[in-house]
Amino acid sequence: MKDAIVIIPTYNEIENIEAIIHAVFSCSDMFHILVVDDNSPDGTAKKVIELQDVYKDKLFLLQRQEKTGLGTAYIAGFKWSLKENYEYVFEMDADFSHNPNDLIKLYNACHNNQADVAIGSRYVKGVNVVNWPMSRILLSYFASKYVRFVTGMKIHDTTAGFVCYKRDVLETIDLNNIKFVGYAFQIEMKFKAYLKKFNIVEVPVIFTDRAKGKSKMSGGIISEAIFGVINMKIKSLFKR
Repeated sequence: MKDAIVIIPTYNEIENIEAIIHAVFSCSDMFHILVVDDNSPDGTAKKVIELQDVYKDKLFLLQRQEKTGLGTAYIAGFKWSLKENYEYVFEMDADFSHNPNDLIKLYNACHNNQADVAIGSRYVKGVNVVNWPMSRILLSYFASKYVRFVTGMKIHDTTAGFVCYKRDVLETIDLNNIKFVGYAFQIEMKFKAYLKKFNIVEVPVIFTDRAKGKSKMSGGIISEAIFGVINMKIKSLFKR
């Protein structure tokens, strides 16, 4: 059984991809990286291929033909990681909003402290967000509060995208039945783990907004999260 793989989904991340790969590998030898690239026109995948000569058998690339959403990218990465027998599977952004050094904290929460899912949480101890405008902080913070209220999950940062899953969690959740494709995917994965009674732990981290590249946030993504959560909760009640 292999140990830990960090999945980094990319679309036009040429400004960040080389630096984030070096940063992850420099923080620990235990991590491998899988970049899931959605046919970035800026050459992101080409740069990863170049770096594979430097990080042989540690850096992998899954190239998709089109941009079909963050959720589908992660599902493809999860399936690849399970097939390759990794025990701990991480979600992480390419833009340094998640500090690579915090990967160790999430790993330890699962490996040493019996968490099944470890969330890099912005809100478990106050609000730990840097360089976001107040409007976006409030939107994110109250979105998590809203999701917590609707779903009943005792999680402060329900929309967090910095997560470590134990293999058992991903094997138990029906990945083919995950409906959301945008950022609401993060909520759905946590909710499915919650319904399966996995031990979910929040690890406090500081989230720093990207310095390079363009955010992928959109109105459609926010709408999916707001209205989709109610539908998700209602369906879960009928399945009990």
